[in-house]
Amino acid sequence: MTATPADRWGTTTFGRLARIGNGADYSNVEVSEGGYPVYGSGGEFRRASSYLFDGESVLFGRKGTVDRPLYVEGKFWTVDTMFYSVIDRSRLLPRFAYYWATTLPFGAWATDTALPSMTSTAIKAARIALPSLPEQRAIADYLDRETAQIDAFIAKNEELITLLTERRIVAVDLAIGWGSASAEATGEWLGRLPAGWSLAPLRRWIRFVTSGSRGWGQFYADEGSDVFLRIGDLQRDRLELRPVERQRVELPQGEEGVRALTQIGDLLISITADLGSVAVIDGPDSGAYVSQHVALVRLDRDRLNPRFAAYVVSSSAGKAHFEKAAYGGTKIQLSLPDVREMPIAVPSLEEQDGIVQRLDAVTAEVDAAIETARKAILLARERRAALISAAVTGKIDAGVSV
Repeated sequence: MTATPADRWGTTTFGRLARIGNGADYSNVEVSEGGYPVYGSGGEFRRASSYLFDGESVLFGRKGTVDRPLYVEGKFWTVDTMFYSVIDRSRLLPRFAYYWATTLPFGAWATDTALPSMTSTAIKAARIALPSLPEQRAIADYLDRETAQIDAFIAKNEELITLLTERRIVAVDLAIGWGSASAEATGEWLGRLPAGWSLAPLRRWIRFVTSGSRGWGQFYADEGSDVFLRIGDLQRDRLELRPVERQRVELPQGEEGVRALTQIGDLLISITADLGSVAVIDGPDSGAYVSQHVALVRLDRDRLNPRFAAYVVSSSAGKAHFEKAAYGGTKIQLSLPDVREMPIAVPSLEEQDGIVQRLDAVTAEVDAAIETARKAILLARERRAALISAAVTGKIDAGVSV
């Protein structure tokens, strides 16, 4: 059997090599300019007049986003939902410790599914392979080089997705007569309304708008007979539902439940989080209930093609209307009247059908390209994680000479 670096490495717990420090509320030390970085789970987001630690450190999420450790150096402050580490650099290099930290099973350790939480005890008890300091440095250097190339590949594909998404919106805007620049600025129709088109609030072409009851969360069941559609099932840039395993629930009976049960041709629109994400119910997705975060719009299908309406929602004008109407602080949302009052220019049903056919063809090509880029990103991230895991556990020789 071929020997691996791990055969000569010892192991220990992270707590024997580092002390875990608690973050703190930064409100009393926040400054608008200068100062020191304040780190949260997403990186630096504020500045502070003071600091909690000076040096290299690995940061761990304590609440909320717990699966994104960060490597930082210099003087810094961490929020009260983050841990920082004071590492014994005579035995462990912080850069090596950071790569090791990205391999930890945070999902399995989280103590609360509603708001994932980590304890310092769990972090300190985690096992870590301990090569010599020269080996740690060589491994960290190797991973710096390799992950930089992978990250650059991921960034290019993310940029491509952004460009393709913008191209999709432009195609929709042009097809339905709304220009992106005009819509973002004023939400008004571009130029003269074509003959035979009617411009009015969406409510003119719908039967009703509803959403799920806020009390339905208590009806989650292990083996329910009904499907429950949530906001996460809607696509940001497509008109379909995501192919995910949906929650099954036992829901209250009565008129309210009947109204919130989807039918073929219903329009679903997110009214919180990703505002304006949209889907059209087709055969396989009918007969499901919607959550309180999703507006169910029942259309007059003799006058309005559901997919035409969905394209309008996904256009620049639709997004501009929702963003302008949204209210709330950290959790923005729309009211059902906001959905009803969305302006929509509607041609004849025959012309709607033609526009939908053309847009379906155009967006199918764009969506296929976006999906290819997303799969490339997923594979690259999987390769990145596997490479880091193999290097820090000594399963591969990362060019280390001893």
